[in-house]
Amino acid sequence: MKSQAIILLSILSVAVLLGVGACATQGGSAPKEHAHEEALTLTAYSRDLEVYAEVTPLAAGQQSAVLAHLSRLDNFRPLEAATVAVSLIADGDTLASALGEPERAGVYRFALQPSAAGTGRLAFSVATPDGALEVAIPNVRVYADAHEAEHAAGDSAVEPSSSDVVFTKEQSWKVGFATEEAAPAPFGEVIKVIAKLLPAQEDERVVAAQSSGIAIFHNGNMVEGRAVGAGLALFSIESEGLADNSLSVRYAGAESEYHRAKAEYERKKALAQDKIASESELLRAQTELANAEAAYRNLQRNFSAGRQVVSAPIGGFVRQVWVKNGEYVTAGQPVVTIARNRDLLIRAELPPKYYGVLSAITSANIRVVGSNRTYTLEELGGKVASFGRSADLSNPLIPVLFQVRNSVGLLTGSFVELYIKTQTSSRAIALPNEAIVEEMGSFFVYVQRTPELFEKRPIRKGATDGLRTEILEGVTAGERVVSKGAIFLKLTQAAGGIDVEAGHSH
Repeated sequence: MKSQAIILLSILSVAVLLGVGACATQGGSAPKEHAHEEALTLTAYSRDLEVYAEVTPLAAGQQSAVLAHLSRLDNFRPLEAATVAVSLIADGDTLASALGEPERAGVYRFALQPSAAGTGRLAFSVATPDGALEVAIPNVRVYADAHEAEHAAGDSAVEPSSSDVVFTKEQSWKVGFATEEAAPAPFGEVIKVIAKLLPAQEDERVVAAQSSGIAIFHNGNMVEGRAVGAGLALFSIESEGLADNSLSVRYAGAESEYHRAKAEYERKKALAQDKIASESELLRAQTELANAEAAYRNLQRNFSAGRQVVSAPIGGFVRQVWVKNGEYVTAGQPVVTIARNRDLLIRAELPPKYYGVLSAITSANIRVVGSNRTYTLEELGGKVASFGRSADLSNPLIPVLFQVRNSVGLLTGSFVELYIKTQTSSRAIALPNEAIVEEMGSFFVYVQRTPELFEKRPIRKGATDGLRTEILEGVTAGERVVSKGAIFLKLTQAAGGIDVEAGHSH
């Protein structure tokens, strides 16, 4: 141990001597000034575009390089298949302009040589196959000489801190990434509850036996989940061999009665023409014929070879089978339930304390249990169907029902997390849940300093509606925050960051 300490002391002594020698070489003067190689980093947004430009300090009569990264705001992907021109405009006069050459998708390089000093705006004019776009960076200053411009660029340079992470545009273009400006918006009380998915009333039909007999299923086994088309024969009711209520006997009787009533009507009609039968007798015979024919035709439509055939009234799938094949059923007894699974009811039950806010429900977000996917009520074409107006001892909870279109394959009978939103006049900053990362019980977001430099900042969370979370502390209005892909920045920071020059062509 003693020898190791001696070696370490010797190394430190050499380092000190080398440091003194270096100072002596510089004549004891202050450290040498930096070479002023900083570039201006300029950012601007329009409704459609983000422009992030790295600009050589602008000086009158000097040529400056402009490296611009253009991203579409609808998907934060690089701008492609576009012609881009840049102009430096001050007091209505164009100090410099250039047509950019694309180095690769989303990256354009320009060369500007301002003709005079002044302050103006750097305007990017973009021509795409879909139309023209424009975005401008205001308050861009052109200095009288290069030295002054370099000093100004050095003073305005954004210096990374220990809590910052570098994430280049090229990196963000390759992953799911987006930013958004934090702004106060309506955010009212949110009621979180577990709710059940039920078929809508008009979306389900119970097919019952139309007469008593033995139920025989058609087309193989009738099982739950089987697809059926409207008009498909589902089962038949057979009564051959039954002592009572035989369909064959009923059919024969209905047919006989129909032919008797028809003959009687024809006879009365002929007698009425000869004034032998009265008009009332003819009308009575006509009524009997109509009733007999209706009963006969009804059995004739559904009766074939000693059985009554029952068909599916709607297309869909078999939701439930109530009887076994070959089981005796009575008239009106449910046999099969068919559902279309097109419209659903979401039923939640709330404690009575929420009764006062039920009339103020405006929307809801639906999260499938066991999934990260959350849908808005509007996405599913939904609406508030109703809510209960009473409670009792057997069930003191108040039912609340939403009706939605099942366009995303929700499972009837399953459970979802429901975030019920109510109308409010209060406003708060709320960010997408994906923007928030957790570390050891603390929560953070990444606030943009430049489009390639982000500050990891602690926050205090409030309520959530399943999609967005209220931010009580840590973010102020007007700041731009990573709203999608924050996990990639977290992983980058955990890996020790990435090379700031990676993917660039400065």
